Amino acid sequence: MNATSEIEILLVEDNQDDLDMTLRSLRKANLTNRIQAVRDGAEALEFIFCQGAFAGRTFENPPKLILLDLKLPKVDGMEVLKRIKSDPRTKTIPVVILTSSKEQKDVVESYHLGVNSYVVKPVNFENFAAAVQELGMYWLLHNQPPKT
Repeated sequence: MNATSEIEILLVEDNQDDLDMTLRSLRKANLTNRIQAVRDGAEALEFIFCQGAFAGRTFENPPKLILLDLKLPKVDGMEVLKRIKSDPRTKTIPVVILTSSKEQKDVVESYHLGVNSYVVKPVNFENFAAAVQELGMYWLLHNQPPKT
């Protein structure tokens, strides 16, 4: 993926199986044209804020959706969410937490920080695939974001 291309979905996931299942599910729904996958919170922040390996990107083409895991190496998902939602350049990007955590404190903190949706990953592949397809379809095709 060219770092300057317009990205529709930023997928932040460190678990290879979950990454593969998410990509397969998005592909089934024909939503993988412009997706960028990153493996940890630090890489996600570099992509979002056009730094490091992604310094060639600009804020003119932010992702239309960020699918964010909570349990990430280097920088955890809560910190990534906090940084996204506290910066005026990125706070309107829809962020969906896609995690295995059912902890109420994680749900509450995520919404306190401004998450748009919190989805617990289903264990069953078919349910997981359906959930990812519905998320992608809703946020990319039906949601009306503000003009920036």
